[in-house]
Amino acid sequence: MENKTITIQKADKGSDLAVKLLDFAEHFSWTEVRAHTVKVIRNWEFEEWEAPFAAMDGDRIVGMAAIMKTDYYPLPEVFPWISTIFVSEEYRGRRISGKLIDCANEYAKELGFHKTYIPTDHVGLYEKYGYRYLKNIVNYGNGVDRLYVKDIQ
Repeated sequence: MENKTITIQKADKGSDLAVKLLDFAEHFSWTEVRAHTVKVIRNWEFEEWEAPFAAMDGDRIVGMAAIMKTDYYPLPEVFPWISTIFVSEEYRGRRISGKLIDCANEYAKELGFHKTYIPTDHVGLYEKYGYRYLKNIVNYGNGVDRLYVKDIQ
């Protein structure tokens, strides 16, 4: 399947896209992070350079990601995180996650960052986007995840 109609847009505070992104998060199927994601968008808890991105098929949001200074891990020295990478089920398999990640990485480069990090419990997913396994990390819920890093210079 082609992604010709899929575009990635950065959402800004108070924008129509931010309102649509909130609605998208309120209804996405990733229940483990839904409430937190809705809270962050609703209260616009993005600080400094942090930002959410929306994958758009025309005027419909079909995926999202965010670039954050902190994530669900007690690792203040590790950032920026590419977080909350989610694509609606009917759009999976079209490498939309890769487009979201690429856009977040371009944004991070513009900000002067040389690396980005992705936490996950998946193996084999983010490697295809140029990430490499760095180490296991413990989240605030005492769960163990894998930390991936990518050089974006």
